[in-house]
Amino acid sequence: MEREVEEEEEEMFVPPLNFAMVDHGIYRSGFPEQSNFSFLQTFGLRSIIYLCPEPYPDANTEFLKSNGIQLFHLGIEGHKSSCIQEPFVNIPEDTIREALKVVLDVRNHPLLIHCKRGKHRTGCVVGCLRKLQRWCLSSVFDEYQRFAAAKARVSDQRFMEKFDVSSLKHSLTSFSCPKR
Repeated sequence: MEREVEEEEEEMFVPPLNFAMVDHGIYRSGFPEQSNFSFLQTFGLRSIIYLCPEPYPDANTEFLKSNGIQLFHLGIEGHKSSCIQEPFVNIPEDTIREALKVVLDVRNHPLLIHCKRGKHRTGCVVGCLRKLQRWCLSSVFDEYQRFAAAKARVSDQRFMEKFDVSSLKHSLTSFSCPKR
């Protein structure tokens, strides 16, 4: 009986789908479910960047309020890829740039970047951050493909390759970004 009580008191820490540390104070994942809240609390998050256009669910909004977490809702439409449609997917550069400005502001750390599955939209934001950190393009693509797996999109990789980070270099902070 005593053992059953102990087991009930033990909290389960379940990470969201595709959860990973990006850098000190920066995390990425798929959409957090209620079962992930205890896990996320351990990071003391200050901010969440939500990259889907849909409204944040009530349970998630309540989690944010009760933990003092600020939500940056930067909705990017998801795109189902197909052989015909995929090359014409439009990734909003301004929204990616806005997300990066939030990421680069250490006052928002620790923060979580997420979309639905933590693959494409999140992958583009993280890939562009890696370019800002002067990662070589093959490493940026390797990381993107680790999360997107069989769903990797050439259009996302082309976007990251062409994304111009020069306007963000003035926003660089000391979190793992080499300085010139």
